[in-house]
Amino acid sequence: MWSLIFFCLPVWADAASMYGEILSPNYPQGYPNYMNKTWQIQVPLGYGIHLYFTHLDLEPSQDCEYDFVKIQSGGYVEGVLCGQKKHRAPGSPIVEEFHVPYNTLTMTFQSDFSNEERFTGFAAYYIAVDLDECMDFVDEPCSHYCNNYIGGYFCSCPPDYFLYEDNKTCGVNCSGNVFTEPTGEIASPNYPNQYPENSRCEYRVALSPGYSVVLTIRSGDFDVEPADSNGTCHDSLTIVSGKQHFGPYCGSKFPGPPEIKTRSNILDIIFQTDHSTHHKGWKIRYYGDPVTCPMSVISNSVLHPRKDRYILKDTVKVTCVEGYEIVRQRDSITSFLSSCQENGEWSNSHLSCVPVNCGDPPPVDNAQASYISEVREPLYTAAVRYQCEAPYYTLKNKGHEIYQCSASGEWVNEEMGTKLPKCVPVCGVPSNPIRDTGRIFGGTRAEKGNFPWQVYFNNPRASGVLISDRWVMTAAHVLEGYDKPTMYAGVIDVRRESLKWEAEKLIPEASFIHPGWKEEPTETRTDFDNDIALLKLRDPVKMGPNISPICLPGKSPEYELQEGTLGYIAGWGQRERGRLPGDLWKAQIPVVSMDKCRSVKPGSSDDSVVYIFTDNMICAGGGKDSCQGDSGGAYAIQDPLNATRYYVAGLISWGPKCGTFGLYTKVVHYLDWIAETMSKHEDEEV
Repeated sequence: MWSLIFFCLPVWADAASMYGEILSPNYPQGYPNYMNKTWQIQVPLGYGIHLYFTHLDLEPSQDCEYDFVKIQSGGYVEGVLCGQKKHRAPGSPIVEEFHVPYNTLTMTFQSDFSNEERFTGFAAYYIAVDLDECMDFVDEPCSHYCNNYIGGYFCSCPPDYFLYEDNKTCGVNCSGNVFTEPTGEIASPNYPNQYPENSRCEYRVALSPGYSVVLTIRSGDFDVEPADSNGTCHDSLTIVSGKQHFGPYCGSKFPGPPEIKTRSNILDIIFQTDHSTHHKGWKIRYYGDPVTCPMSVISNSVLHPRKDRYILKDTVKVTCVEGYEIVRQRDSITSFLSSCQENGEWSNSHLSCVPVNCGDPPPVDNAQASYISEVREPLYTAAVRYQCEAPYYTLKNKGHEIYQCSASGEWVNEEMGTKLPKCVPVCGVPSNPIRDTGRIFGGTRAEKGNFPWQVYFNNPRASGVLISDRWVMTAAHVLEGYDKPTMYAGVIDVRRESLKWEAEKLIPEASFIHPGWKEEPTETRTDFDNDIALLKLRDPVKMGPNISPICLPGKSPEYELQEGTLGYIAGWGQRERGRLPGDLWKAQIPVVSMDKCRSVKPGSSDDSVVYIFTDNMICAGGGKDSCQGDSGGAYAIQDPLNATRYYVAGLISWGPKCGTFGLYTKVVHYLDWIAETMSKHEDEEV
């Protein structure tokens, strides 16, 4: 349902008219619903308004909330009318009237959505009336003499006084002085003689920006009319500086502090007197106190030179404390110059010394870095610990795992400096302990994890042994004609499908045969001395339960082999009846004297063949033996200094006859060559 609402813009009576009539809409007929109308009444300046109603018939309501007439003047509501009004006195046409001492008045008429009866509205009239401003004002309009006339008034002053611009106040001419010198004195008019009455004197101290005004007043330099019994000062001295306000002061002695310190370079002194008794007044001394700046420009920094107090125009060098820096758009700095400014603030104080950021801890292969400090970001003093992926990797140097974000912006270890730690594979620890009572030549199958260092050579058929994540050791004769053989790790089943899905293919980058190995035709070779070689892999091998290196022997006497010492051999070499197995086979064999190997007659029919036996070989076996296809595999023995791991005591090299005794390259004799070769080519492109 739609309703029509009437909104009427304010209607002005004739500008500054002396009288007028205001009627409700449709008067004397019933006024419409939804009415909202405003009249603005204005009479000439110097006149008040007499408003009276001769008729008032509006819908009655509690607090006139339905239909009403509202009268406002001078920012106040003079009255709100509703209902019906009767004549105030017999013979008088007035039912309601208002007298306002202002020359403007606003009337607003409002009706709501419906009337149960017909109401005829109102008739109102206004006339301008003269005001006696000198008598009708609550406060005296003039400080001295008030003179009334029809439509206004004017003020006048005694001799030797003048009328201020407000045309109301009389006084003597004692304002307008501005003091700009760094120090000076200010006194009341005629000091030390009596000051004039009924005056307002204003003085201003305006010093250069960066200085605050300080006043001193001696007790004997102050004599102003004392306060009355209510504590009110009729003559007073007031001091204003910005938001600081001191006074008003009066009395025969200065009641305030002997020194008044402000926070501004602008200060106003206001001295007011009334028309009563006179006193000698006052004298004030002032000086400018330079602004002070804070003892610190920004946090986490030091200042040079160091002072007990910094004042305007002081310049200092601001230097970040150790481990902090100022980061700018393209670079970073650690110091800058700053000056104490007029506003009591340091220049360049928007800069900030922030902790040096070292960036994320550098990655280390096969390790994770975790924060061990309260600071959990890569900021100065933060500390991280590198932890290798256990149980397959360990730190190369124990105790070098903690790095701290240094003031230089680098991660530093106390001993290693910025050089990062290295995680090396844990060597010689099978993930599946070796248990064996059989023999490799017709012996028992190995289980996954028994020999995680075992490397399978597909062509030629042989073995190798991982001694690090990038180096494979094998027999030298295996590499004759095959400098980059096809190799696999992490597998015991070398059938095609297993190699395709389970094995880790190793790509050789370079091969290094021991320089003492002699090249001879394979068919007639009798000299296997120095049968050892190294292969460098193109990429590091990821260690895990089925792939890990074997340890190298130590040089201490404990690694000198004794007869009867047991060790394990494993391989995919020839078994009984010349078969090549698809699975890895293993056996445990003892070290025996070299005479045992010399006593075996070669398997060939040529009894004239004489094999060479040297101190670089180990003789082991006896019923359990390696055979063709096992070459390059490890002869693994429990470490005498750490029973939980194995070391490669020998490499399967050759034997006079399968199933008897075998010869193994004695690895301990080649430790220097192994270390030198690996070190020389460790980080070198081959």
